[in-house]
Amino acid sequence: MTPTRTGTLEERIIHSLVGAAVGDALGGPVEGYTPEQITERHGGRVHGIVGPWNGDDWRTARPIAPYHKGDGHVTDDTLMTHALIRVYAAVRDHLDAYAIAEHLVPDLMTTPRWIPELGAEALPLQRVFLAEKWLVARIHYGHIDPREAGTGNIVNCGAAMYMAPVGLVNAANPAGAYAEALDIAGAHQSSYGREAAGVFAAAVAAACAPGATPDSVVGACLSVAKDGTRAAIESVCETATRHTDFESALRPLREAVAPYDTVGPDYRAPSLGARRPSRVHAIEELPIALGMVVVSGGDYRHAVLGSVNYGRDCDSIATMSGALAGALGSPAPRDWAKTVAESSRLDLETPARTLAEVTREVFTKDVRRRRAHESAFAELS
Repeated sequence: MTPTRTGTLEERIIHSLVGAAVGDALGGPVEGYTPEQITERHGGRVHGIVGPWNGDDWRTARPIAPYHKGDGHVTDDTLMTHALIRVYAAVRDHLDAYAIAEHLVPDLMTTPRWIPELGAEALPLQRVFLAEKWLVARIHYGHIDPREAGTGNIVNCGAAMYMAPVGLVNAANPAGAYAEALDIAGAHQSSYGREAAGVFAAAVAAACAPGATPDSVVGACLSVAKDGTRAAIESVCETATRHTDFESALRPLREAVAPYDTVGPDYRAPSLGARRPSRVHAIEELPIALGMVVVSGGDYRHAVLGSVNYGRDCDSIATMSGALAGALGSPAPRDWAKTVAESSRLDLETPARTLAEVTREVFTKDVRRRRAHESAFAELS
């Protein structure tokens, strides 16, 4: 494939993080449904921002109530991504599991923020899913070693969905992004959930490299991924190479990932073995996001709309594909980004600019540390 558009570090970070938020907002209202159900509900495929699945009854209609999903509202994927950026802004260096305990956990617990789906200020802890509440229960109340706190949590995409900032801080260094994300995610997840966090960060880092393509991003993922995660990415992305439009790819990509997915065919009624540790399984979201980026050739609109219309956990799939397409240099459409920012009452660019500043500072520190090591090693030699 030919390289997608290039950009400066700051441009790639902005495109990636804004792209992730817009993908999240587009996928939110159709999360949990099948492609067929989405088509029936919307009279065809979703082609942009849509309203709540249950219309004006969103306040009471289960299983979504009381969240206002739709109309350009971001979900917990974006809330957690912005929270992680605030940790980077505080530490201004690489992060580890202890940084999550020291900064992210208090942020979730103590600082009210605007929650678009609630239409009110609230503690982020009151919005995030049980898998993210685990961080607070284990680290703050349980006093567990942060490096081991993720053990016992349900294994899902909860850690992976907000790891784009790790990839961006380690831009063009997939191995470094993988290692840092694995350390961070140890506070949140175990098994293939933690692995997916590392691989997604590596994918974003690889997408930032000059001349990166969807194929080079997949190659970087396969160079670090282990066990079922690697097998699932390989299967889905090989299938994706046979398609150039998401419509024809929807069913084949699901069939390719199904042997590795523990949730099962009915997303709202998970199988008995769902979300349990395993070395042969993988989360569904990351392989599908990578597959959609391959199908689209790195084009943002195509990759994200494919992710949204795939259904199931499509807000997280579109968050990931949006982050990757943005890092490759393909930005979210301006009208989508404007609507999401206004509807969610969130500044989507300032966190990205903050992270760009931190990324430059971290790189400068890395260079200084590397030169000190080179000097010491030369003297030893």
